[in-house]
Amino acid sequence: MGGAGRESEGSVVTEKKQQTKHPSMYKVLLHNDDYTTMDFVVMVLEKIFHKSGEEATRIMLNVHEQGVGVAGVYSRDVAETKAILVHDLARKNEYPLKCSVEKA
Repeated sequence: MGGAGRESEGSVVTEKKQQTKHPSMYKVLLHNDDYTTMDFVVMVLEKIFHKSGEEATRIMLNVHEQGVGVAGVYSRDVAETKAILVHDLARKNEYPLKCSVEKA
């Protein structure tokens, strides 16, 4: 005498939960060079990555001292778009600033 779609008495009714898979995340890396100014790198971090002046300066110093620094972590499409924006802005300002994307 069970309801429609239910198992008979004594059986366990289970629901299958749909697992949503989160997209892979990617780091956007800025690479140090001998020509791009520190001020330009800070401006890029503020304008493209929406970092505060303090955070942009911290990341820029990390790039300067370590040779590379993480500008942000995003989904693949966003990360690749930001890398393109960095290269376009650097080229327009005649800087060789290199930006790359790698899986986080």
